[in-house]
Amino acid sequence: MTERTPSTLLYGVHPVLEALRAGRRPLERLYLAPGRHGAALAEIVRLARQQGVRIDERDRAALDRLSGGAAHQGIVGVLAVREYTPLEALLAAPAEQGEVPWFLLLDGVEDPRNLGAILRTAEGAGVHGVILPGRRAVGLTPTVAKTSAGALEHLPVARVPNLVPLIRRLQAEQIRVVGADSRAPQSCFDTDLTGPLAFVLGGEGRGLRPLVARSCDLLVAIPLRGRVHSLNVSVAAGILLYETLRQRATIEKSS
Repeated sequence: MTERTPSTLLYGVHPVLEALRAGRRPLERLYLAPGRHGAALAEIVRLARQQGVRIDERDRAALDRLSGGAAHQGIVGVLAVREYTPLEALLAAPAEQGEVPWFLLLDGVEDPRNLGAILRTAEGAGVHGVILPGRRAVGLTPTVAKTSAGALEHLPVARVPNLVPLIRRLQAEQIRVVGADSRAPQSCFDTDLTGPLAFVLGGEGRGLRPLVARSCDLLVAIPLRGRVHSLNVSVAAGILLYETLRQRATIEKSS
């Protein structure tokens, strides 16, 4: 709870409820004091779950500290620092720009500094957009924005309830979906990454969820020569994205 700023917080039952109903600026997280009941709270919880907002329980002393002493009524919502890009607009961007589609899907990255670093690298490499799941993942928080070093202002980021239906849609549109898995037998450096492509990277520690991994067209690994068995997800993203950029630049030069 250290990354919050007053401009990204909502206090009290009615402001939080109206924000969820309006949906203009999404909530990233909801903090509730234990023991709260009532119809309004039930509606808040229902809408939050429907929208993929993470709900955490915190005692009132913690909420007092977070709100700076404001009358929070046992409920504090954390707003995203900017609106998400509509999925349809994000997916349409490559065709509008006359470019080969290139997307990045993140399966449960929870550290805001990792997400910010990934967004910075993705924007620098020229990825058309990043897509996040609504559950069990960090969203567009102040720390993400700060760590992205301005990239968040230029890079489309969408959020979907579930990555698997999106993966199937991309495949139906002839976009190959490649997952990163340290146990995969095929090296990313031996894989053609020049066509329409969507990379999928898993969250810290656990990697890709089994169903997401099975849904991919192909799994690739980054070769490791040392004793560690995996890389930080933001480092892995940098290697994979810039290997893709290298391959595509080589193709462009030879054509």
